[in-house]
Amino acid sequence: MFRTLQSRLMFFFVLISLSGIILVSVSIQLGFFGSFREYLDTKRFEQVESVIEGLETEYRNTGKVTGETLSSVFHHHAMVENTFFKFIDENETTIFDSTRFLNMMDGMMNPNMMRMPTTENLESESFLIIIEGQKIGTLIVYYPVEYIDIDSQFLKQFNKYIFIAALSMILISILVSFLISKKLTQGLRQVSNATRELKKHNLDIRVSNVNQVEEIQQLVTSFNELAESLSKQERLRKQFTNDLAHELRTPLATLRSQIEAFLDEVWEPTPERLKQGHEELMRLVRLVNDLEKLLAAENPQIQLHLTKLNAEDVLGLLNSTFKPLFEEKKIHFSIEQSGPESFFNADRDRFVQIMMNLLNNALKYTNEGGKVVVSSFIVDGYICFSVKDNGQGISSDDLPHIFERFYRGEKSRNRKTGGVGIGLSIVKSLVQAHKGEITVESEPNKGTKVVVSLPLEKK
Repeated sequence: MFRTLQSRLMFFFVLISLSGIILVSVSIQLGFFGSFREYLDTKRFEQVESVIEGLETEYRNTGKVTGETLSSVFHHHAMVENTFFKFIDENETTIFDSTRFLNMMDGMMNPNMMRMPTTENLESESFLIIIEGQKIGTLIVYYPVEYIDIDSQFLKQFNKYIFIAALSMILISILVSFLISKKLTQGLRQVSNATRELKKHNLDIRVSNVNQVEEIQQLVTSFNELAESLSKQERLRKQFTNDLAHELRTPLATLRSQIEAFLDEVWEPTPERLKQGHEELMRLVRLVNDLEKLLAAENPQIQLHLTKLNAEDVLGLLNSTFKPLFEEKKIHFSIEQSGPESFFNADRDRFVQIMMNLLNNALKYTNEGGKVVVSSFIVDGYICFSVKDNGQGISSDDLPHIFERFYRGEKSRNRKTGGVGIGLSIVKSLVQAHKGEITVESEPNKGTKVVVSLPLEKK
């Protein structure tokens, strides 16, 4: 019981509602009973004042108090209000006493009904009547301690309404609690069901984030992003498997046909044919080496041997290495450095690997007569290395995916230039290992600009 979030929410909602309903009901009853008792006391006091005024009027008119003019009043109070009056003059003589109605009322009642109270069971209160400074007597008022029948019926009816209202509110609170708890947990149930589907490798499952509370909507958004990421990785894995199989199939098929031709003595193992076979073998070696580099770069426990590097020295090394290659392809290659001498901490071999990958891409995708510029500058505590070319560029569809493992954009271009689409994945992993950032800007047929930002040396 109460193992689900909905049942627990519903339980606490109902508990809070019940507590509030009980508290309000008790407060209303206590407040009402107090006010009702005060009302009865005020009403009785007004009745006594009315009787006293009647007795004073009678005394002024006749010079004595007989109570005859108020007999109907006494009878009404006795029969309806259970209030009785007794007047004793200054000589201690009882002039009138409406308590005689007690015996009369008792005889009129059904034997099964409650017996009428006696004067001993009634509360009494005395009022001294003085007119013009002269005491004319004492009025004794008898009234019941408990509520009379009409008052009891009224209170019973009031309690009945309170009970009905409280019961109605309890039922409404249970219904509302059920609906609210169901609504609040609906998104969680959807995420739970979608997670089970995801475990069954249904990568197309998504959760609707319409009409969800903010926290659950964030959870739904995160789940959908996770499902989208897994789906994308699955597509990339399948694409990589196909590409890798093709990359392996071509050199293996060539080597197989050549070796079988040698074995069948169809071909003679001439140096040219052996060289051709060696080139196919080296294609396989390069492919394996690239895969090993990617695994090493993506290893979360990669060990960097950080040293203090001079930006000018590193750029000079890149210039001496790549300038002949660019000149051979008739591409203008230049290096620009702005600002004073700059130092930064990095693994020399890894950083050179980053820049060489970027420059190799620029060399591959820049046409003859093009231009490649490498520059360095400082921005907000980072030293930035920019590789900018005016080559083929990257389409807007491919640009968001270029750092994904094994992603290959235009297949025909990749066939010409080689590679399986893991060079930029290696670059990004190495940059992140240095706690740096990499950004790419590109337009088709206009060129590409890649910026690598690494933290400056802390002084």
